[in-house]
Amino acid sequence: MLDDLKRPNISYSALPNGVGVGYKAQHFTDLMQDAAPVEWLEIHAENYMGGGGRPLAQLRHLSERFAISVHGVGLSIGGEGALDADHLARLSHLVGWLNPASLSEHLAWSTHEGAYLNDLLPLPYTADTLSRVCDHIDQLQEAIARPMLLENPSSYLSFDASTMAETEFLGEVAARTGCGLLLDVNNVFISANNLGMDARAYIDAFPVQHIGELHLGGHDEDETQVGAPDPAPLLIDSHGREVANPVWDLLAHTLDRSGPRPLLIEWDADVPDWPVLRGEAVRAAAALATSRVPA
Repeated sequence: MLDDLKRPNISYSALPNGVGVGYKAQHFTDLMQDAAPVEWLEIHAENYMGGGGRPLAQLRHLSERFAISVHGVGLSIGGEGALDADHLARLSHLVGWLNPASLSEHLAWSTHEGAYLNDLLPLPYTADTLSRVCDHIDQLQEAIARPMLLENPSSYLSFDASTMAETEFLGEVAARTGCGLLLDVNNVFISANNLGMDARAYIDAFPVQHIGELHLGGHDEDETQVGAPDPAPLLIDSHGREVANPVWDLLAHTLDRSGPRPLLIEWDADVPDWPVLRGEAVRAAAALATSRVPA
C-alpha cells in the first residue's frame, strides 16, 4: 500500500477545486436550503467518533449532498510516543463508513507519556523528527488505505536545533510517505509575522505540487513581542473572525503558484450567523475564479 501511495501524480484529494467551510451544526438548515457558493464541508474527526446520535445523523445527510473533508486534531503525528491505537481505530472506523473526499492532520504533537494536551505544539525540524513523523504517517495511511494531507503549523517560536526549513521538511515528508500537503495560508502569515520571516518567500519555497487543499482563517493580535527587532504584535491563530486583508493578498500570491485548489474558510470560535460566513465563502470563490493554472 505504501508503495502505491508513493507513485507520482497520485491524487491527494477528491475534493472539488471550489470553496468549503468548516461545518457547524447551527448552519445545517442554511446549508441544506441554499449553500452556494459552498461546494464541500470540513468536519473535525474527534466530534464524530461516537456511536450515533444527532451529529452522525446530520453528517450522513450532509455527505449525500456535499463532499466531506475530515480534519483530525488529536492524533499527535509529531508525538515522541506511538500513535494511540484506540484513537487510530476510531478514526479508521469514521473514514471507513463516511468515505470522505479528504483527510488531514497537523504537523504537531499533543501527547506525552499517556497525557493528552489540548493544543497543537511545534516540532524542531531535524532528521530524527522527520523519521518519526514519516513513520506515523505511514502507519496512518496503512490504517485508512488512502493518502492523508499534512498541514503546516502556525508558529510562535523557532528551535535552535532545527537543521532544515519548514518548507524543506514538509517536502521531504511528502516525498518519503506519499502524503499530500494542506497549505494553511493564514498559518504562513502568522508564522512569518511571529518569527520575522518573509511570507511570500515561504510560499515561493513551498512544494506546491503536493498541495491537496488550502485553508484560510482569522487571527487575533496579542501583546507586542518582547525583544522583537521591529516591535510587532504576536499573532494568534484563533479562527474566531474574518480573514484579514493581508492574508487574502497572500492567498492571491499562493494561487499564482499553485493554481486553483480546494479552498476552506475556517471559523471555529465566536461562530457567526450563516450570512457572515457565506460572505467569506463568496470572497474565496471570487479569488478562485480569477486564478489560473500556472504554465
